[in-house]
Amino acid sequence: MLDRTDLRLLDILQRDGRITNAELAERIGLSPAATSERFRRLVTQGYILGFAARLNPQKLGLGLLAFVEVLLDKTTPDAFARFAEAVTRAPEVLECHMVAGGFDYLVKARLADMAAYRRFLGEVLLSLPGVKETRTYAVMEEVKNDGPLRLL
Repeated sequence: MLDRTDLRLLDILQRDGRITNAELAERIGLSPAATSERFRRLVTQGYILGFAARLNPQKLGLGLLAFVEVLLDKTTPDAFARFAEAVTRAPEVLECHMVAGGFDYLVKARLADMAAYRRFLGEVLLSLPGVKETRTYAVMEEVKNDGPLRLL
C-alpha cells in the first residue's frame, strides 16, 4: 500500500524528474535518507518505470503524429501475439494498445511528414502479421500530450 507521502513523492517526480533528492525531501517533509529509501522502494516495486528527457519532435524533423486503428484478419491468441511481437520492432511506433471495440489495436506513430507516413504504412504497418485493415487519423494539433497521472 502506498501512503500519502509515497503519492506526494510520485506526483512531484512525474512533474519534475530532475528534482534533486534534497529538494524532494524538503517538499515532502522527510530527511534525504528517508526520501532516498522511499524512492528506491518505489522503483523496486515497479511504481517508477524509468526516467527520460521529453524531446521536441518538430525540431528533430518528426512533425507528423498519427493514430492508426488496426483490424486483424483473425482474433486468436496466436494472431494477437504475432502482431504484438512484430509491432514492437517498428521504431516509428511510439505506442500500441490492444483495445475493445470495432478494431483490435490503436497505434500511435511519429514520422517526418505524410510521405514518410505513406512509406511506413505500405512498408511496415500493412506488412505486420495479420493486418487486414487500417484507418489513419493524422493529428492536426497536439492540445495536451504531457498529462501526469492524478494521484492526490
